Amino acid sequence: MDLPSSLMAVNPLDAGSLLGAFGALGIAVVLFAETGLLVGFFLPGDSLLFTAGLLCTTGAHSGPHLDLAQVLAAAAVGALAGAQVGYFIGRRGGPALLARSRSKHLHAGAVRAEELLNRYGHGKAVVLARFVPVVRTVLNPLAGALGVDARTFTLWQVVGGLGWTFGLVLAGYALGSSVPNVDHYLLPIVAVVVAVSLLPLVLELVRSRRQARAR
Repeated sequence: MDLPSSLMAVNPLDAGSLLGAFGALGIAVVLFAETGLLVGFFLPGDSLLFTAGLLCTTGAHSGPHLDLAQVLAAAAVGALAGAQVGYFIGRRGGPALLARSRSKHLHAGAVRAEELLNRYGHGKAVVLARFVPVVRTVLNPLAGALGVDARTFTLWQVVGGLGWTFGLVLAGYALGSSVPNVDHYLLPIVAVVVAVSLLPLVLELVRSRRQARAR
């Protein structure tokens, strides 16, 4: 069976393309894959949430108009369910899951995730990881593999997940509601969101290289 041309043209790395093709359902699927499956580390979670918030405003016409309540619900379900599934996958599969991957970005994220767990404790690390790309993908299975208490993980991943999803969606919605014709500047705005979200990971990679050279 042939797929519709609109689906064949979807770019999984482009938030606008995903939202145009799948709407709120696409948000749930993408966040589930990014936070629950190691293969989803490259997906655009931050820019997807922010763009979805922009498209919930009546003034944004460069993409589909989305319902704010549906977007918030889809984002919460995808992020929370994904993290919980990732945790149980890690608990069953252990470190072998990461060992099979050859992605340098994924392994760098694993190092950063373990550092967060050791430095801040389980609860705070689970919350902070939500706001760092790649790290939020790796920390959930890593927490399961390291034997983090299930109740502790569940409590703090819910806190972090709701803060991350609601925060970015409502930030996009607030900007779209207050700035006239904000859709004309959608691409530059999303580029800034992506750059800011990647900054912690870039700084961590630079710090790791400096430490390796010093050794």
